[in-house]
Formats: sequence, structure tokens, C-alpha cells
Amino acid sequence: MKFKYIIGCTVAGLLGFSSCGLNYEPVSDYSDVTEGIEDTNPDATEDEMTVYATRADAESALTALYEDIRGNQNELQLDFLLIGDVHSDNAYAGTTGSEVVDPATNDLNSTTLCMNRDWTYLFNQAARCTKFIVGIEHVADNSIPQSEVLEMKAQAQVFRALIWYRAARMWGNIPLVTTIPPDITSENIEEAYESYFPKQNTEAEAYEYILNDLFDAYQYAPKGNGDKTLFSHDVATALLAKVYAEKAVRDYDKVIQYVDELTANGYALNATYGMLFDVDMTPSSGQNVVGTPLYENTPESILEVHYPVGSGNWASWMYGHDVQDWNSSFSWAKWITPSRDLVAAFDELGDTQRKEQTVVYQECTWSNYYPSDNYAFMYKVRSGSSVVYFLRYDDLLLLKAEALLSKGDLPGAAAIINQIRTRAGVKNLTATEAGNKDTLFWLYVNERRLELACEGERWYDLVRLDIVEEVMMEAQRTDPGRLPLAYPYTEYSYLFPIPQDVLDTNPYVVQNPGY
Repeated sequence: MKFKYIIGCTVAGLLGFSSCGLNYEPVSDYSDVTEGIEDTNPDATEDEMTVYATRADAESALTALYEDIRGNQNELQLDFLLIGDVHSDNAYAGTTGSEVVDPATNDLNSTTLCMNRDWTYLFNQAARCTKFIVGIEHVADNSIPQSEVLEMKAQAQVFRALIWYRAARMWGNIPLVTTIPPDITSENIEEAYESYFPKQNTEAEAYEYILNDLFDAYQYAPKGNGDKTLFSHDVATALLAKVYAEKAVRDYDKVIQYVDELTANGYALNATYGMLFDVDMTPSSGQNVVGTPLYENTPESILEVHYPVGSGNWASWMYGHDVQDWNSSFSWAKWITPSRDLVAAFDELGDTQRKEQTVVYQECTWSNYYPSDNYAFMYKVRSGSSVVYFLRYDDLLLLKAEALLSKGDLPGAAAIINQIRTRAGVKNLTATEAGNKDTLFWLYVNERRLELACEGERWYDLVRLDIVEEVMMEAQRTDPGRLPLAYPYTEYSYLFPIPQDVLDTNPYVVQNPGY
């Protein structure tokens, strides 16, 4: 059982969300992290560790990783939207609890619930991916050909890169672990200690780790063949484009390269914006409708998650009415309430198509931000069976516009913005707008806002483009619905506070400045 103790500490102590003392008794039960670990050779080197006994064990573990991206909705979906939109100018804190009010009022601190919850999930999930990445190389019965080993490993690397990317955007300097730590003995205790309580990587180092995973995945991950739920080669390609747009490793030539590759692989905008979110509105019973997605695995989707009828999707009742079960969980104000500022941005552009897919007005029993008989709700996840997107081509195509704009190619950037606008039924840029770099930049920022509204990207766009203070303080001045700020936005607002539990557990982790 000695080795199971090590894996448990890898998740608990090493990653910093609970303590694991050196005199702790070894665990006696299997868990989702320890399952399959063999202790047949306690003196084995890391390369000789046996994690999976058979091909079936390894395949089951990979299936479990896929289930994690679908099943862990709180951190991967709900908090992502909470931070990306409520912490930006796109939305208000729907309810009155600190869980949503703190992000809305810039009152994030080391004890904010979503910070601790997200750190725990992200690094726990990364540890599961790491276990698979290490273990798939050493399946005991040698039943998996090396080509399949590399393909299976690459899928876990895509997921780990996505998880680390989320963490790096939130906290910047983060401790990353790529191996299973050694057992602790009296001879190696000082060396092993750092494996359990690692020092922080710099933000640039974290992104380099992410890129290394993606380079391997780019080479070995399977082709999706139309299945957009796979951690495929194209998902790796899309993540490479997104990562290379980040300041720590920015290379806009690479952004263009990888987006062009997606285009060559057949990715394109859907015929209408509504194809991304429309569900079957055929009546079923009472106010309920069928609610199943009208479209899945479209040419625009790169990575998506499906929720079969009956499986449920938290986002459908955390943000508004679930049209499959109209009165389900509709007795409290929701986490996200689209802001007047966002609605005004749609209206100013005459953008009715995207607005109608993003915001819906319905009657409720509360009036926190709008009259109760005409209250604004987020509408993009409107059913328990709605498709939830993690990567889409429109996002990547706009990043290419950003890259072209940075390189001075205003006609190229304007052409992409016009392509996005045309699909949305919005007028093209004027020659004057397209010909002025500063004007075009702000129109680009607005285009990303409207295209990806209430999908969690807005805050990270402001950070990536170094416009947090300008945009957020202007929203505070002009949007009468916003709550008063606890603290003004400054250069310290760009990264989030590291949870206090992590600081208390790992002496090598240092709080981000400003908290």
C-alpha cells in the first residue's frame, strides 16, 4: 500500500489543497486517484512503476478523464462563466451571496470560495492526467502497441494542457507537477520534500509546460473525424493558437499558423449564429419543450460536451429557465445577470441575432437588477441537454484578427471582423473604421465581446490586451446596475489571489502581489 500513499499525497499535499504529514498512515482504500496502483516492487524506479495492469484498466482510466470534463460542471463551466463574465463588464452578480458578489465588486481574496474550489479542482484534475500520462507508458501486460500508447497519452496531455491553461490565466505563477513523486525514505527525505511541496513556476515557465504537452499532443493525438467531444489533434492545434496569444509566450505568427491550419482542416463558421445554441422548442408537456440540441459537432465546434436527455446540466438552471423542465430550480436569482452595458453594446450595433441568442427576458419573483416582470437572463445554455463549448472556431478566427492587427495588417483584420459580422447580420466596418488602427482595435475588442458574450472569455480578453483598468472603471462609471467596487481595478487585478489553504500548506507558494 506504500505507493498508494504517495499518489494520495501527490494530490493532497503536493498540489497544496490539504496537508499530508510524513507520519500519516498509508491510505487503506482505493480512490479515483489511487485505483490501479500496484506495489509489487517498492524499490522500483519511476520508469518501472506499474499503474495499470491491463489494457482494459488503461482504457477505463481514459474514459474517466473524458467523464471528468463532462461531469465537473462547477469549476469547468459555472465558475468559468462567473469569473469571465461577472468579474467583467458583461454581467452582474445575480444573487446577493459573497460567492458571486466578490467577483462582481473586485473583492476577491485568499478565502473567496471560487478561488479555493477552482484551485482544488484544477490541480486535482491535472494530477489525474499526470497519473495517466505516466502510467500509460507502463501497462503491466504490455498489451497496447506503442502507437496506441502515444495516442492515448496525447489525449490526456490535451486535457492537462487545458487545465493548466485555465490555472495559468487565473494565477500566473503556479506549481506544476509532471511526474509521480518518489517514495520518501530516510535517505531522500530532503530531496523528496520538494516533490510534495513544489516551488512555483513562473508564468512563462507554466506556459512552456503547457506548450510541451500540446506539442506532443499535436503530433500524436487522434484525428477527430467529426467527433468534437474528443481531445483530438485539432483541439491541440486550437489550444496552441490560444496559448501563443498570451503575453507570457506571445507569438502572433504562431497564432496565425495554427488558425490557418484549422481552416485548412475544414473548420468554418456555421451558417447562422443560432446553430450554436438552438434547441428543439417543440412542446412536450405544460411549459416544457423537448429541449435537445438541434445541432452537434458542427463545422464551427472544436471541443464540446454533450448532455444526453436525463443526465442534467447545472448551467441550465444556474443561469435561467431550463426549457426541458421549466420550473426546475427557478426560485432564486441566478449567478449571472447580463448587464445593461452588454445589452447596450448589442443594441448600438443593431446586433439582434447574437443578442437574442445571448439574453432572454422572462418573468421572475425578484428584481435585483431589472423589473421582475421583464428580467434579463443568460440564454446560451437553455436546456439540460444543451451543448457546452470549450473551443470554437469563431474564437480562434478572431484571435487571428488580433494577430493581424498587431502586425499592422489592418485589411486582413478587418476582413475577419466583417466575416464574423456578416454571419451575425451586422453591417460591415466602414472604410474609416477599418483604416484606423486604434479605432479598429476597439471595434475588434467589442466584436469578441458580442460574439463570445456570457461564455467566460471577456475577463481574460481584457487581461490579455492590458485594458482591464480602462474598461472596468468606465463600466463602473456608466452602468447604473453595477454594485459599488470594494477595490479599484489596478495592475494587481490581472491575476487572482492564491487560496489561503494553499499558502498554509506549501511554504514555497507565495501570494500574488496586491492581495
